Amino acid sequence: MNDVAAHNKLPPSVHDTVNHLFRHESGKMVSLLTRIFGFHNLQLAEDVVQETLLKALTIWPFSGIPHNPSGWLFQTAKNLALDKIRRERFTVHYADDLSLLLKSEWSVVSTLNDLFLGNEIQDDQLRMMFTCCHPAFPIESQVALTLKTLCGFSIGEIAKAFLTNEPAINKRLYRAKQEIRSKKVRFEIPIGVEIHQRITGVLSVLYLMFNEGYASSNAERLIREDLVAEAMRLARLLAEHPECRRPEVCALLALMSFHASRFVSRIDDHGHILLLEEQDRTLWDEELIRQGHYYLEESAHGDYLTSYHVEAAIAYYYVEAKTFEETRWDEILKLYDQLQTLSPSPVIALNRAVVIAQLHGPQQGLEAIGQISGVELLANYYILYATLGDLHRRMQAYEKAEINLQKAMALTDSPIEKDLLMKKLHTV
Repeated sequence: MNDVAAHNKLPPSVHDTVNHLFRHESGKMVSLLTRIFGFHNLQLAEDVVQETLLKALTIWPFSGIPHNPSGWLFQTAKNLALDKIRRERFTVHYADDLSLLLKSEWSVVSTLNDLFLGNEIQDDQLRMMFTCCHPAFPIESQVALTLKTLCGFSIGEIAKAFLTNEPAINKRLYRAKQEIRSKKVRFEIPIGVEIHQRITGVLSVLYLMFNEGYASSNAERLIREDLVAEAMRLARLLAEHPECRRPEVCALLALMSFHASRFVSRIDDHGHILLLEEQDRTLWDEELIRQGHYYLEESAHGDYLTSYHVEAAIAYYYVEAKTFEETRWDEILKLYDQLQTLSPSPVIALNRAVVIAQLHGPQQGLEAIGQISGVELLANYYILYATLGDLHRRMQAYEKAEINLQKAMALTDSPIEKDLLMKKLHTV
């Protein structure tokens, strides 16, 4: 949002309001305008939204913030879209099913009015979600497109969130837009068997977004609340649509809700990480926990099991324990066994080893790590060495503990994570 950010001399109330609205409304407007212009004209939709926001930045400092600022933005976007359609109706090809209606002066206004209704806007966001997560695009492009078009993230924010640079993100988006045109990707919600196939990709993107927010790779921030909020908002959009409300969607929402409920307690007042046993459980968000329970129950309305179901059940056992000592490690271990069968990976096996150590002691935890298939894939994963260091520390093998904790420190750039590791080093 470089053009918006450039207006830093605006009154704080106007600047803050526009920034807030950009984050919350731009994705809706881009989705709606893409429905009108066609996915092949995605850039045109983004340009109209940018022009709308710049109008707000120009007018609101003098006229004041409207009583309904969101309504003002949508009305302005509709007027700008109408102007562009009237000027370019014979040179631009719009969405196939709307092109004739938009090119006729008799029907263009009523067509736009119908498309700007609330239920249409929600469906357009779902269309955008499925289109951004089209299997024709590599996963990194799917994530970048989703964050840019649906979540209102700037190029710089996307680059920072995923530890890359702005030119790399621009290249991903450029290549994706080329694919849109060359493969004539349709702006639609799939139906029938295809929706089951495609929803898997959408959930993978939302899961990746949530995980990056929950345990950010950003060196300065452990939690990216903006990524978490957007992942949950988009997952709720799926759950609210009758064709998309599938068991795995509800399971993912349950997982997100349980994890998000503990956010406030994960960092202390000085910015230090608090481990599960150190967290103040009175700070956990009871409403999010109730929401997690609801979606977990909803996820059971099906005849198949996904990794999201199992991960949600694991997260449930963490939040349902009144104290750390009451955690049902035996049940959690059974679930990790199930998860390792459904979706085997060295990271899941490492998490399972941590649970074994809680149940049976650090020696058995170390033995479980030694048996991990593909453990070499974790060679640059700082949590492996942090775990080894902690287990050796618990066994009073302080020299081995120090070696592993030092390795872990060398593999993370996060000051917050380094601080936690240093605290452990001081105990060996």
